[in-house]
Amino acid sequence: MLRIDGSRGEGGGQVLRTSLALSLVTGTPFTMTNIRAGRAKPGLLRQHLTGVKAAEAVGAAEVSGAELGSKELTFRPRALAAGNYHFAVGTAGSATLVLQTVLPALLAATEPSTLRLEGGTHNPAAPPFDFLARAYLPILRKLGPSVTATLERPGFFPAGGGKFHVDVRPAPMKPLSLLERGRVLRRDAKAVVAMIPFDVAKREMETAGALLKWRPDELRVEELKRTTGPGNALVVEVESEHVTEVFTAFGERGKRAEVVAEEAAGEVKRYLNADVPVGEHLCDQLLLLFALARGGEFRTLPLDGHSVTQLETMAHFLDVKVDVREMSREVREVVVRG
Repeated sequence: MLRIDGSRGEGGGQVLRTSLALSLVTGTPFTMTNIRAGRAKPGLLRQHLTGVKAAEAVGAAEVSGAELGSKELTFRPRALAAGNYHFAVGTAGSATLVLQTVLPALLAATEPSTLRLEGGTHNPAAPPFDFLARAYLPILRKLGPSVTATLERPGFFPAGGGKFHVDVRPAPMKPLSLLERGRVLRRDAKAVVAMIPFDVAKREMETAGALLKWRPDELRVEELKRTTGPGNALVVEVESEHVTEVFTAFGERGKRAEVVAEEAAGEVKRYLNADVPVGEHLCDQLLLLFALARGGEFRTLPLDGHSVTQLETMAHFLDVKVDVREMSREVREVVVRG
């Protein structure tokens, strides 16, 4: 029985999600204390509890402490099973994070799986569906398994109501080298609004276009009709020969459209100027995938708190070596060996 302190690293939900995922993959039980101790509302919120329940279903696990607000959890997986699963957060909590809790286990299953997920699809501090579908899953497919995601309805914070489904076809995972981004093939910046003034999207795009100095045909605005609540996101996509990166900034009450655009443009410019294939947020996702593949390498920006937390949590469950080499002030090379 592993004992894990959930307050370590960035002290949020990532320690729990990664522990659940790797517990399922390795069959290792664990007890976690101080869950989300670094957050304003510590303990399990609805999206974290949904992730625990999803892992319980996929692993036929014995679980104690699975209740709202719980700061301690014991998880004992018994039998990993592929299947047709439906997980609903019930709030605007991130459904994409629920997926990432159980996906590594379903990649290790012997049969295909399908998942229907409901909740938030475009949330601050969580990977939005656009990132999942166009940045994360394409890299996963290069590693071997075939995983596709289809958005049925977006769900913004705080209303939620989003829906998407995922098809998982497992295959042996092989190491991947991702040291070069390659030539940029396409750039696309999209300001999305739902049930808020269209002028907000126009202002975001005018500011982002000026900061990025992109062509008018690379900038667009979109008004969504089929949502359960208001929302606004600026989504920027950079498709290169070897990788696609997606950057997102979210609007919220009291936050000027120009500030949203500045946040997104700042991330994009930093990524492009560093000339690396993997951005800051994709990095911590790839660390886990490359560890499961027992090898690989990629270049990225300096590791943030989420990536450092990911490395520490993975070390509890997997016997892999991860070297992080400083190539320059803004470039790191990550090498994973099984």
